[in-house]
Amino acid sequence: MRVFIAGIDGYLGWPLAQHLAARGHTVAGADALLRRAWVGERGSVSAVPIAPVYERLAAFRELSGGPLPFSPLDLRDHPALGRALAAFAPDAVVHLAECPSAPYSMIDFRHADFVQSNNVSGTLSLLFAMREHCPGAHLVKLGTMGEYGTPDLDIPEGFFDVEFRGRRDRLPFPRQAGSWYHWSKVFDSQNVGFACRLWGLAATDVMQGVVYGSWCPPADPRLNSRLDFDEAFGTAVNRFCCQTVIGRPITPYGGGTQSRGLLSLADCLQCLTLVLEHPAAPGEYRVVNQLRDVLSVGRLAELVRDAARALGIDARIAAVDNPRDEAEAHHYNPDSEKLRELGFKPSAPIGAELRQMIGDLLPHADRVRAHADRLPPTVHWRRPQISSVPNPAEEGTRNERETAADHDDGGRGPHRPA
Repeated sequence: MRVFIAGIDGYLGWPLAQHLAARGHTVAGADALLRRAWVGERGSVSAVPIAPVYERLAAFRELSGGPLPFSPLDLRDHPALGRALAAFAPDAVVHLAECPSAPYSMIDFRHADFVQSNNVSGTLSLLFAMREHCPGAHLVKLGTMGEYGTPDLDIPEGFFDVEFRGRRDRLPFPRQAGSWYHWSKVFDSQNVGFACRLWGLAATDVMQGVVYGSWCPPADPRLNSRLDFDEAFGTAVNRFCCQTVIGRPITPYGGGTQSRGLLSLADCLQCLTLVLEHPAAPGEYRVVNQLRDVLSVGRLAELVRDAARALGIDARIAAVDNPRDEAEAHHYNPDSEKLRELGFKPSAPIGAELRQMIGDLLPHADRVRAHADRLPPTVHWRRPQISSVPNPAEEGTRNERETAADHDDGGRGPHRPA
């Protein structure tokens, strides 16, 4: 299968490319390298050092025995995206090229506007480019369980049956997103579903839970995937593990009773591969909930503490005030049967995954410690933000962008491509 990964330089995209190539698939990709710049804007770095993109591509060639065609483009550059798809002629397109941070979107108007423009316009550009250049390809779009919010109902996989005033229909399950970022993903889902109905595209919308874990192949550090720990781009479990390796307390938000679906990075790669190898039918808009466990944030903190102690680290938990506007006590029971029907089998237990991740992070403790001021929450959902960070909508030249983004410290250059 020929798989084009949009967002191939990211936390999920880079290991997915390696995983698919190992299974015999041919991979190409595109990335504007914005994740590096966004993290740099927040004054942080990847806890695990990552190589510049062209060193990564050289390592991929050595690993797989063949090149990885790469386009340094933004999906909103519609002509360039069309040329890349036409040249590669994919059987499947994986869309990971969106800004994935709720806190980043909540900083101020400029960041909210940028996240929605980047995500919604980029997805529209991809849909139109697929219609023109590869209409038979299967789109796998990464959604988020955060689209659903926390309703006082069980959460189905995308659709549910409704009876109202004596009539019945099957409708999309209501979305109750909790950030400007999550609302951008809701809009994406609606647009992808509409494109399937309108043009007969085939798409799978993957409502993904929180992903945790490291990807550090021992043979070649150029193959490492990033692992963020700052408040904007570090997921809770990854952030907790980074806190333990520098002797900081683990800091769940609020009472820690918020429940979330989650899965390891290894399980995420398995699930995305299953979806790719069992595609949706032409005209079908398929929704799958991608998660392995449902746990409270407080329980996750305890599991990280226990994993750290098993490695001889004296970890402790110290909750902090919740900066988010979210229900802390709520019903949460999402369905997740479709992936299991496709053959998903959870891999290592969460405790083993956490010990592995902490072990991968320990050699880089000084790197995390040098940016420890990026760990505490500073973005509050309800309070106005006082921020001195650059405007993400500022333009920069292509050379400036590539210079900033091609370094593993994220650079300090402009943060939005032309």
